[in-house]
Amino acid sequence: MTPEPQVAPEVLDFYTQTIDESARLTSSADGKLELVRTQEILRRHLPSSPARVLDVGGGPGIHAQWLVEDGFQVHVIDPVPRHIDQAPETGATAELGDARKLAAPDDSYDVVLLFGPLYHLLDQEDRDRALAEALRVVRPGGLVAAAAIGRYASLFEHVATTLLDVDHVRNAVTDILTTGVHQPGRKGFTASYFHTAEGLAEELSAAGLRDVKVHGIEGPAWAVLKGTEQHTGESVQDTPMFRAALEAARLAEPYPDLLSASSHMLATGTAPA
Repeated sequence: MTPEPQVAPEVLDFYTQTIDESARLTSSADGKLELVRTQEILRRHLPSSPARVLDVGGGPGIHAQWLVEDGFQVHVIDPVPRHIDQAPETGATAELGDARKLAAPDDSYDVVLLFGPLYHLLDQEDRDRALAEALRVVRPGGLVAAAAIGRYASLFEHVATTLLDVDHVRNAVTDILTTGVHQPGRKGFTASYFHTAEGLAEELSAAGLRDVKVHGIEGPAWAVLKGTEQHTGESVQDTPMFRAALEAARLAEPYPDLLSASSHMLATGTAPA
């Protein structure tokens, strides 16, 4: 009998012991930029409320919160018990689960979000399973939206933080650029996969989604925000610098050549009718 899919212990430890995901998108300017831009892009594609949204890998419910406020019925699936304890505070329902084997019935949701699973499934077979499950549980014609970390995000980040001349950091960044993988056991992050825009689009299309489009989330100036806060110790969330970075992301969005400048990408597609 095939065992149930299990999330890597390193990933569980990272989100339980190392990082508070509930604060990541509100405690820094580049996090706020990611949140604002994700809202902007997703709202263009969402059906009218009160549609049913399955937030797979939804963590503590950062996105569930604003979706509930917008009138959607949101159910969060996440493999981290800490997140399942936090998510109901947003007004969403929540349960432990694995993106590769969802408990939801076929065609039961209007929207399925994958805002995390593609980050931490290193093998394409596992990412394909997560996308296949999303397609199974979304209704015909429904929306699937998947977030990914950009292949070049670590390069830009470690220039901004000036750590690129540290041997183990440079070696990790080099490996990510070459393979797309941040290997388990390496410091600084947890086991992760970094997509190219082309690779992300191909994975959604191969799953059977139609009208696939990849959007750059943060645009070309997010690392400036990160570097400024890192080196000054002061927030730039409510400053002209943040507003300029946000406008840069909006201006860059129509240009595919600038997709690689974003730290994250958001791909959207629709299920066959």
